[in-house]
Formats: sequence, C-alpha cells, structure tokens
Amino acid sequence: MSALAHYFPTGISAYLVGGLCIGLGVALLFILTGYIGGVSTFFSAVWSFVSQWPHFQQHGLVTSRSWRLMYAVGMVLGAVIFTFAVNHGRTFVTSVPPWQLLIGGLIGGFGARYSGGCTSGHGICGLGSLQKPSLAAVITFVVTAIITAHVIKLIGGV
Repeated sequence: MSALAHYFPTGISAYLVGGLCIGLGVALLFILTGYIGGVSTFFSAVWSFVSQWPHFQQHGLVTSRSWRLMYAVGMVLGAVIFTFAVNHGRTFVTSVPPWQLLIGGLIGGFGARYSGGCTSGHGICGLGSLQKPSLAAVITFVVTAIITAHVIKLIGGV
C-alpha cells in the first residue's frame, strides 16, 4: 500500500471519479450520437469555421465541427469545475517553461494527427471498442512517453 501512496499522495478517489466520468461521457456520446470521442480532429474542425482551405472544408470536418467544439468546451469546463469544486481553487502549476509546453504541444498534435487519433480517442474509445490499431497506437504512445521522459531526465530537463 505504501507504493500506491508514493504515486498517489493525495489518494486515488479523484482519479477514480475522473475515470468514471470520462468513461460515462464517451459511452453516452457513442450511445446517443454514434460518434467516437477524441480530440485530435478538434483543431481542424474548428478551423473549418474560418478557413476556406480545402483541407479544412472536408465533409467530415464540416459536419462534425459543432459537436467537436462542444466536446472540447465540455472538457475545459470540466477542468474548471474540478479546479474550483473538487480542488478547492488550487490551480495546476508547472515549472516547465512555456516554450517547452508549446513545442511539446506541437509535437503531440502532429503525432496525434499522423497516428489517426489522440490518446483519448485511441486509449479510451479505441481500446474500449477493442480496436487492434488503437492498441498499437496506445503501446506506441506509452513507450514513446517512457523513453522521452528518461531522455529528458538524463539531459537534465525537468
């Protein structure tokens, strides 16, 4: 039990509740609409509102942009509600410089688009529906994250 306390010093209940909410949310999205949740297409779908570039005007992006926008707004609102209701207003603080967050976001976004989905789409929805390509993607995500974390630690990063 001490190993669990080491990794979760504030307990696991918030993670369990969060996981149940995410699972319920993507299940309801699929049951009620037939849509598979995920965030990687959100960026392109939102750009379809303002850009006439053919890539952003693809039928799949234009027809899904409204629900994808609401999906993303719901995730942001969920984080805000958690911060104020459950986390008692304590915000997340990081020592990672903004430029590293930006580069990491760009690399992660490119990887998500290149792999045909993000960690939420593959990890939650893809694995939940027993999709073999999602299993391969999740294994790749996890292995890459572990290697990256070790390399950053070795070179003196955060």
